[in-house]
Amino acid sequence: MTRYREILRLDNLGFTRIKIAESCQCSRNTVTKVLQKAERCGIKYPLPDDMSDKALAEKLFPHGENKPVYKTPDYEYVHREMKKSGVTLNLLWLEYCDECRLADEIPYQSTQFNKYYNDYILQNNVTMHIQHKPGEMMQVDWCGDTASVVNTDTGEIIAAYVFVAVLPYSGYSYAEAFFSMSQENWVTAHVNAYKYFGGATRIIQCDNLKTGVDKHTRNEVVINKTYHELSEHYGTAVIPCRVRSPKDKAYVEGTVGIISTFILAAIRNQRFLSLSELNRAIHERLDLFNSKPFQKKDGSRSSAFEEERSFLLPLPRSPFELSIWKTATVGLNYHIRIEHMNYSVPYEYIRQKVDARLARNTVEIFFEGNRICSHARLFGNENQYSTITDHMPPNHQQYIQWNSGKFIEWACDVGEHTEMIIRAIFANCKVEQQGYKSCMGIVKLADKHTPERLENACTKALTFTSQPSLKIIQSILRSGQDRSDSEPEPKSEVSSKYGFTRGADYYDRRKN
Repeated sequence: MTRYREILRLDNLGFTRIKIAESCQCSRNTVTKVLQKAERCGIKYPLPDDMSDKALAEKLFPHGENKPVYKTPDYEYVHREMKKSGVTLNLLWLEYCDECRLADEIPYQSTQFNKYYNDYILQNNVTMHIQHKPGEMMQVDWCGDTASVVNTDTGEIIAAYVFVAVLPYSGYSYAEAFFSMSQENWVTAHVNAYKYFGGATRIIQCDNLKTGVDKHTRNEVVINKTYHELSEHYGTAVIPCRVRSPKDKAYVEGTVGIISTFILAAIRNQRFLSLSELNRAIHERLDLFNSKPFQKKDGSRSSAFEEERSFLLPLPRSPFELSIWKTATVGLNYHIRIEHMNYSVPYEYIRQKVDARLARNTVEIFFEGNRICSHARLFGNENQYSTITDHMPPNHQQYIQWNSGKFIEWACDVGEHTEMIIRAIFANCKVEQQGYKSCMGIVKLADKHTPERLENACTKALTFTSQPSLKIIQSILRSGQDRSDSEPEPKSEVSSKYGFTRGADYYDRRKN
């Protein structure tokens, strides 16, 4: 109920209408309407002591004032029509609106029309029969009861959870046991169910479990990414049930109860030493279940499925392959690290967040939904690298193209002594790649100076040691020692214009 007294009190204290609306938990339009009505009625704060909240509300807004009278729909008729194929609530609402206009009556809006229909269903405890089309839908769920497997090493009893899938048109069912209700087992169960049926349905209907649905609100439904990939692979759509509405998938709910009795209860006294052994027993009972005659109509689930089989979508050439999604940031070395392995990404994406899809044998990397590269998945020792040359910056690509053969070939063109030093560097390395950095440094010296000077420096360095390092060659070029043999420095004159300069021989007294 709107707090009319509090609105008048706060207005008298000088609060803005926004503050009043926040305090009274109502809209700003409601505050404006109350204040305008109070002004017209001559009501001001403080109010008389004998005026109650109910009297104030009646004085401001007398009962029935300007309230429209709506035409009440015939919901019994609506419910009967909803049982017919192709009839929707929106269609019945439009017909109801047309009737009201012809009779000069005011119809409910669609939201109120739907709400009162739902209230009618709850009050009368009625259910609506849905006529399913062949091959249209597969309903899936986990069975409430569990089976068990005995651990052969410890004798421990391990619980096994049973997945159930049913085609509502024929009632044809599939069941399989797993040790957990994980994402991997959930997806595997769907793949095996479609393989068992020999085709795919156009719709998958499930509960709002986390392995299937990330978010389900009135305005938004977000399907789990892996589950969505499964639906894309088989050309189907995932439509989860309404929250807390198990009747949306009544067929599978009923089948779960029947399977609990017909299959799980029947094998309760058997001991299974492996999951495959348990599933063989489940499939034997499943075949009997599908072949069991109906009680109220002719045929069985298997015979009804023969009519439905041709309406299923054809299966893809290969079954769906389970993948795992990871999020990573591209490092400065243009690689991402996923499960202790490193995969390259085009260097333009450095510092960007990307999504990685890990399949059994491949790793695909996406940026904002677009695939930017893929790699063969790495296994074995940690910290391995998968690097594609095209992902490197141009200067890194130039470096990676060098190898020992190319370095030696280049050194032969420079000179004999340069070649000797390059070969000596690689001879001292346990792994060829260890010498790349030193050799690349020598290549850069030829660019900075000239190949002739580099050859002279290498010749000079070999006079010092048989295995000169890059630093020795750099020192020779920096000091100009490579020119000493071919270009001797001119000697200083002995005399000058000031007279003769006595040399060391003049002061050598040993000659005297």
